[in-house]
Amino acid sequence: MLFETSEDKAINPNTMTKAAVRYLIVVLAVMLCGVSGVFASHGKVVNIIKISGAIGPVSQEYLARAIDKAADSAALIIELDTPGGLDTSMRSMVKAINGSKTPVVVYVSPSGGRAASAGVFITMAAHIAAMSPWTNIGAAHPVSLTGKMDGQSAQKAENDAAAFIKSIATTRGRNAAWAVEAVRKSVSLTADEALKQGVIDFTASDLFELLKKIDGRQVHFDDNSTVIVNTAKAAVVTDEMGWRLSILSLISDPNVAYVLMLIGMYGLFFELSNPGAVFPCIAGAISLIVAFYAFQTLPVNYAGLLLIVLAIAMFILELKVISHGALTIGGIISMTIGSLMLFKESSPFFTLSLYIIAISVIVTVVFLSVIVGLSYKAYKTRPVTGVDGIIGAVGTAVQAIDKDRGMVMLSGALWQCRSDVTIEKDVEGTVVEVTGLRLKVKPVL
Repeated sequence: MLFETSEDKAINPNTMTKAAVRYLIVVLAVMLCGVSGVFASHGKVVNIIKISGAIGPVSQEYLARAIDKAADSAALIIELDTPGGLDTSMRSMVKAINGSKTPVVVYVSPSGGRAASAGVFITMAAHIAAMSPWTNIGAAHPVSLTGKMDGQSAQKAENDAAAFIKSIATTRGRNAAWAVEAVRKSVSLTADEALKQGVIDFTASDLFELLKKIDGRQVHFDDNSTVIVNTAKAAVVTDEMGWRLSILSLISDPNVAYVLMLIGMYGLFFELSNPGAVFPCIAGAISLIVAFYAFQTLPVNYAGLLLIVLAIAMFILELKVISHGALTIGGIISMTIGSLMLFKESSPFFTLSLYIIAISVIVTVVFLSVIVGLSYKAYKTRPVTGVDGIIGAVGTAVQAIDKDRGMVMLSGALWQCRSDVTIEKDVEGTVVEVTGLRLKVKPVL
């Protein structure tokens, strides 16, 4: 058996110092590794947003927020699928891309998607532009959302859009001649054709191929600075639109805006026909305000809108004026034509579903049929209280009735009465007039 001596238990200062130094070295090494890991991962994130549907204030805010969030990222990828939209929103989005210090990649996807009208400008403005197979780009001729432009105004809008897209394409080194034709002649290209003509930088079948192709690509910013895109080991982060922007995007749909407008008008209809019903007024006012917010992003035809308002006015008058259904029929015709005219044909991507129109008209017809039927029934029903309730009632003479005096039993009560024609006792008489508490009756024929 071995035993420790007192010398073995003694502490050696030199040994302790060496151990402490080794411990500090290990701690510093771990800290340095952590710091180097942080620096190595800096910029190793790729942010992705998805913009689909019409370009408007919602997509404008969505992109601006995404660019701010991607300030330290390797790149911001925009998956774009749009038929076009508002010129003002498009220009704001182009400005945001130009001012970004993070490489912005526009990827037209998924297959079957498109970058039309305003989408062409956004794609051309990107630092890197790519398309998925079976997509197309083009048809960027400007159209008016407030009415048909005259020849001079249309020419000015076309020239302005052509000059704007030409400057974008020239700055990004893309095919400026084709870009101008996309505005002036509404030409379009497939993904492969766009690649051959220098409109985009490359095609990619999916996001993984896109990340692989943009890795190592050199991007030049407007301030003459340059950055190398590094996406080889980058983490992909999807920046969702969020509930607030999702709701705003939903109500900007033409069909939703149309339904909200009808709800608002019906709410006011209820309030005007039944004053004091607070809830319909509140719901109607809120729905109308939200609908008008959506209308500012849509190509509304105000003639169609006025026809719908006229239809609601006719429906209200039907409850006040006995027109034997003429106002109701006129209102239905006005509502149908107004709904069909509500959004302009010059913007086919802002279309109103015929099913929504049909359902709305049918519901309106059924609703008004019930309301008008009940109103007519109430109108024809004889009053049962007050003077109007007594006139026309039939009572029995409890004594002979002549021009001066008489007594009749009516609804369990005795009434003084008179009659131009003598009515014998126990003979029935009909009330024709009420003067104070005295009735005038006539014999029942």
